[in-house]
Order: sequence, then structure tokens, then C-alpha cells
Amino acid sequence: MRKPWVGGLLAAVLLLGACGDPGSGGASDDAPQTPDVTRAAEPPKEEAEPSAPPPSSTTRQRAADKPRDRTSTSPKVLYLGDSLAMENQNVLGDLLRSELGARYRSAPYSGTTLCDYLDDTGKDSLVPDKHKAAALVRAERPDYVVLQFWGNAWGYTPCMDGITYDKARQKYFDRYAADAKALASQIHEAAGGGADKPRIVWVLQGPDPITPDRVRRVDAIYEAQARASGGIVADAGRAVSPASDRHKWVEKLPCTAYETENPAYCTEPGRSRTALHRGDDYLHFCLAPTTPKSRPCPTRSPGIRRIAAEITRAVAKAA
Repeated sequence: MRKPWVGGLLAAVLLLGACGDPGSGGASDDAPQTPDVTRAAEPPKEEAEPSAPPPSSTTRQRAADKPRDRTSTSPKVLYLGDSLAMENQNVLGDLLRSELGARYRSAPYSGTTLCDYLDDTGKDSLVPDKHKAAALVRAERPDYVVLQFWGNAWGYTPCMDGITYDKARQKYFDRYAADAKALASQIHEAAGGGADKPRIVWVLQGPDPITPDRVRRVDAIYEAQARASGGIVADAGRAVSPASDRHKWVEKLPCTAYETENPAYCTEPGRSRTALHRGDDYLHFCLAPTTPKSRPCPTRSPGIRRIAAEITRAVAKAA
């Protein structure tokens, strides 16, 4: 007899593959205050306008020669990523602004992986040229580039050339490591290199209930790339894992001190526990229902705040 949670895990496979995002079913009364988001934060539309052509070599050099604005002590942060970044982006922006006075730009796209933000991936990328990592670094001149990617492993990202975790595991990890190295290189080159280059914040992911070893190895790739290129690691995954087991997936955890002091974030106050995931979504941390249209999470969600707080802490420590 099939156990009742098997069907849930099969549904989760579809969620992992499509990397769909929570959308708005109408704003909740508990929804946090959110800043205006740029068009860059919106997912690509089916009838999108043609992407802007890549800048010429002369334009690229002028951008690289342009010094970053050092007149402000507040850090400038660029946030890129997949559906997890899509749902997190407003909460992270709020925390970075309130705690660090940061200037902030987000441009996540659902269903993406590292190669989507690389230059020269063209029509095989889910990210238009004007929102590639290098293009945004040239335009924004950030101090920090935060990268949060689950590691799309199910064949939904065209630029991965059909390489999937289930069919070719070592090839998947090799490709992922190569893309991490290439993306870091393009980000640094876009800023002109040298001491003025932005520091990359690699966000470590939370547990995967279906393929737990995959997340361990993807996180190891991020840590290795951070060491190799002067980056930073933000272990956001630890914040959504049990204290006793970093890689054990759970739906609920004991409330933190912050969540206890702010009951809206402690979903079971009588039991001192809070929900990280919906019962029907093992991947995302937004407690609002998933809808076809991706957008920032519209309701207070403890898992999202935990992740955003850890990213903010990592940037604050490095600033």
C-alpha cells in the first residue's frame, strides 16, 4: 500500500522541475510592507519584447572603467536567482535597507540556473540579455552580488543542454561547477576586476527531501567557488534545517526568539513551532499557494525571513 506522503513527493518533483513560484491570491492581512520592485524582478512573459542587444566592446570597456560610487557607506546589493529568490526578494530588500541602509536591486527569474545568467547563452536562456549578471553589474556597480540557486536538476532549463541530475549526476555536477566559475569570472570582469570588483555572496540551500545528496554537493560547489574567487558564503540553508541535522528536511521547526517575539511568524505559538513550507510544496518557503504567475511572496513566511536574515547577516559581516 502506497504511503500517503509518496503522492506529495511526486508532486514535489514537479515543483522542483518547474521551479514554480508562489503568487498572489490577493494580499494577506499579514503581508509585510514591501518596496516597489523593478521590472527586472518580474518573470519573462510569453509575449516579451525582444531583448536588448549585448553592449559593444567599447560600451563594455566604458562601463568597466567607470568607478563604483564610494561616497556612500551603505552597501549596494544586487540579488539574482531562481524561484526561491523570486519569493524572497522583497523581504531581503526590506532587511538590507532597514539593517544596513543598503541600496538594492533584484532581478530573479523562476526556473533558472547559473547558466541562464551567463553571457552568450542567447535563445537558450530564460534570462534576457539586459538582465544577465554581467550586464546588471555594469549598470548597477554593486558592492555585493547575491546568488541564490537551488540547482535546477530536472531538465527544465534549456541552457543546461539536457544535463539532469537523475540521468548524468557527475556530468551535472561538473557542468554546475564550470558554470559557477564562469559566472563569477563574468561578474568580476564586468566590474573591471581588481580591488573594485564586487564580492559574490553564494547562498547555500536548504535540505532536499527527494535527493538530499544533491544539495550537499551543490552547496560544496558554492563553497569551493567562494574560496577560489574571494566570495562569501551565506548558509541560509542552516536556518531552515534542524539544529541536530543540517541536511534533514522538515516542514516545521521550533520558533526562533524573533518568531516568538513576533507571533505572526510563529505559526503554532502554543506548541512553539512554526511552518517553513506548505504541506503541498516541499521546495518553496512561501506560505501562500503556488500560482502560475511568479511573484514575490505575498504573505509573512518564517522560512523566507530566516533565509533573508542570514543573507543580510553575511553581507553585514563582510561590509
